[in-house]
Amino acid sequence: MKLLHHPDRKDIQLVSVLYALSDPIRLYVVSEIRKHGEQACNSFKVPIAKSTLSHHARTLRESGVVHTRAQGTQRILSLREEDLNERFPGVLDSILEAYESAGGAVEFGERMEE
Repeated sequence: MKLLHHPDRKDIQLVSVLYALSDPIRLYVVSEIRKHGEQACNSFKVPIAKSTLSHHARTLRESGVVHTRAQGTQRILSLREEDLNERFPGVLDSILEAYESAGGAVEFGERMEE
């Protein structure tokens, strides 16, 4: 199985983190992981192809926002909150609080069914 690259804490760059969190799908994924803990890639209710979701997961992983581990054929994503808070105190909290207060992912996930 292919070894997945995760940047070391000291190598996480603010520009990469901000870029990764600039996309609505990726922001939704990060918000869901923070709310519910680690999750399999296929558990996110997003209106995109699996290959596109894989691309978003890779962007989040390579930026240092999430950690991905293989469990059989699934990829499990967890938030690297401790690493991000060590490198950039308060940035993740600020971004996710702004996202949530703006209504979060109204167009994604379970809210679509409401």
